Amino acid sequence: MAHTYKVLIADQLSEDGIKLLKAEPQLSVDVRTGLSPQQLAEIIEPYDGLVVRSATKVTAEVIARAKHLKVIGRAGVGLDNVDAEAATKRGIIVMNVPAGNTMSTAEHTLSMIMAVARRIPQADAHARAGKWERSKFVGVELFGKTLGIVGLGKIGAEVAKRAQAFGMRLLAHDPFLSSERAQQLGIETTTLQRIYAEADFITVHTPLTAETKHMIGAKEMAQMKPTVRLINCARGGIIDEQALAAAVSEGRIAGAAVDVFEEEPPKDHPFLKLDKIVVTPHLGASTAEAQLNVAIEIAQQVADALLGRGIRNASNMPSIDGATYKVLQPYIALGEKLGAIAAQLSGGQVAEVRVTYVGEVTAHDTSAVTLAILKGILAPSLGEGVNYVNASLIAAERGIKVVEAKANRLEEFANLLSVEVRCNGTALTVQGTLSSRREPRIVKIDEYFVEAAPQGYMLIIKNEDKPGLIGQLGTLLGQANINIAGMTNGREQPGGMAITIVNIDSAVPPSVLEQVKQLRHVMDAKLITL
Repeated sequence: MAHTYKVLIADQLSEDGIKLLKAEPQLSVDVRTGLSPQQLAEIIEPYDGLVVRSATKVTAEVIARAKHLKVIGRAGVGLDNVDAEAATKRGIIVMNVPAGNTMSTAEHTLSMIMAVARRIPQADAHARAGKWERSKFVGVELFGKTLGIVGLGKIGAEVAKRAQAFGMRLLAHDPFLSSERAQQLGIETTTLQRIYAEADFITVHTPLTAETKHMIGAKEMAQMKPTVRLINCARGGIIDEQALAAAVSEGRIAGAAVDVFEEEPPKDHPFLKLDKIVVTPHLGASTAEAQLNVAIEIAQQVADALLGRGIRNASNMPSIDGATYKVLQPYIALGEKLGAIAAQLSGGQVAEVRVTYVGEVTAHDTSAVTLAILKGILAPSLGEGVNYVNASLIAAERGIKVVEAKANRLEEFANLLSVEVRCNGTALTVQGTLSSRREPRIVKIDEYFVEAAPQGYMLIIKNEDKPGLIGQLGTLLGQANINIAGMTNGREQPGGMAITIVNIDSAVPPSVLEQVKQLRHVMDAKLITL
């Protein structure tokens, strides 16, 4: 008799998705919505699969009590409400639907641009109140205006296509979009500073990460024209809400349109009191088509994963069989960390990635490791939208060339992964290997030999090899209450250029990082987050 898997649907899901799951003879499906994390934890134990949207919180406590859970499916793009790290530690597959609401969100963004340009919601309320003071609602045309797009992934690119139809001039910023791809799209790529200075409308389409949180705040708004209008249909928190409210109320910018908030639903929020800010209750994915698409796709993905028919759009594992995954898993972990370090160190617009494999790993299909490397490179800027499945596609969409090579000959190390990132005419190489316990180690950055564990927070400093620097650095970090977990130094020659890697227990605040850069003999310093 075939084994039956139990699936719990914990949020409202399109009936077509539910029917798809129930049509599988080996799946037993329950629908129980509106559960708190505590209530979910109390009932999760017998379930093999869990399907959620955005309302249900899948916390570490829920996962700890999910003794049989094999897959969590999120019917949407983000994974904000799922503790993916806890799930990964338990070996639970976490998957989402990266492209399910692309068109819906792109169209809503254009709707918001038009709404704030022509003050449509305010005029509608005015007319419904029996008034007809047309002079109060003089708007602006989109034709000939400059639209600044921050983040040119799938949604940003679709917004660009539609804005072009309105005759808008397009400026875009995306650290992973090649100039060739931008030319294909008919978009000029540029700096954030230029967008802030020239754009009449600015729309953000980035994930919410440590790097993008409050990326547009009071300082950035001060660089903008007083006629600019800001649009956020991506994630609450990318634009500093308090700074935006102040800028609009003081007339320093013309208006805004916001679909997402840091706290949802917003409570006594200043946006709700400002006539020049258009607000909607997180409607980016709220179309019948989008809800149907994500429901069907996530239902199929969960069914396929449970029934052994393959894994798609997993955020925490590649699509390979179990035996091969067991062998490659340490290299997958190493590769992702190498990619993340290389991307954060280079800090430029990536045009090419060269991966070289040396030693025992060359006996296997290394495509999963390459995907992990690409995920590591892209994730610091693109966040949770990147996974082991779509990393290659996202790189291709941005015109990033990927070159792989294998070498059985032994170099300095018997087993080695080498990741070279080329951007803006420069190249940076990070190399790693596995320790005797098969734990990842960074062994070389460019021409500097080092020995460091790639984990947590790392301070990577380029410096002159001079006496006294380590003492100054230790004192500075100590005064900031930052504990040093480990330190390594690689140098060309005594007294020459060197690289210092410091493993630390907490992040270095920007002000402290600037002080590190000002230390004598320090050329540059970067905080790496893994």
